[in-house]
Amino acid sequence: MRPALSDYQHLASGKVRELYRIDEDHLLFVATDRISAYDHILESHIPDKGRVLTAMSVFFFGLVDAPNHLAGPPDDDRIPDEVLGRALVVRRLEMLPVEAVARGYLTGSGLIDYQQTGAVCGIGLPSGLVEASRFDEPIFTPASKADLGDHDVNITFDEVVASIGDERAEELRERTLQIYRQGAEHALTKGIILADTKFEFGVDAAGELTLADEVFTPDSSRYWAAEDYVEGQVQNSFDKQFVRNWLTGPDSGWDRHGDQPPPPLPHEIAEATRARYIEAYERISGLRFDDWIGGTA
Repeated sequence: MRPALSDYQHLASGKVRELYRIDEDHLLFVATDRISAYDHILESHIPDKGRVLTAMSVFFFGLVDAPNHLAGPPDDDRIPDEVLGRALVVRRLEMLPVEAVARGYLTGSGLIDYQQTGAVCGIGLPSGLVEASRFDEPIFTPASKADLGDHDVNITFDEVVASIGDERAEELRERTLQIYRQGAEHALTKGIILADTKFEFGVDAAGELTLADEVFTPDSSRYWAAEDYVEGQVQNSFDKQFVRNWLTGPDSGWDRHGDQPPPPLPHEIAEATRARYIEAYERISGLRFDDWIGGTA
């Protein structure tokens, strides 16, 4: 018989996830259907989003060549029925205070930095780059970890060194780019461009750098349709950029720089977002989402 969620001590809430204590060495990592944008948690939920994030992470944890925090299968007996399919049993780690970001293309906050300074996180780039320009080689562009509701801030590699030390910073950069290359190469074989992504890493009891949180989900990554890619324009995406675009478009009526929270998403936007997340998972993994555990079908 599986435990109830109430049997575990609730430790923390993030924008999308809830964290519970199983025992001294293990945590229950639960993905919800919440969605965040521009440092706000939206009132609206995306149906099945927590299951998609979990399924995608499990697929990529198995694909990439890096130690990770998984401590059991996605149907582990320690996972309560009410969160089955969107929860994982993971090892407790000492988390690094840095968002490890890899970029293969220029977009988002990287584009803003480049337009202002000609560089991203202190890395000088060639002149003449535009929205969605591809880099010759992916770059490591770390960010600070902000408190809930605050904005992650791009930082330089020197600032990472000052935070975690030279040796660990070098290892973090190398590991981040290695994992990004693996994920991007796989996605491209499925007709999808992995433009950029962010990882979180921790250190285990043996001092080993360990991939944690989520990996290559549509929340943490930008996925573009390769067949539609055109440099110089905003791309057709399979990630939450679709929600960001609606929020900043004319139909939402929302001023992201004002004091008001974002409006609820229309039903059709929430459903279209769900469909894009599921399509990304199915195309990249080659698996049917309907076969993922925790469904009602």
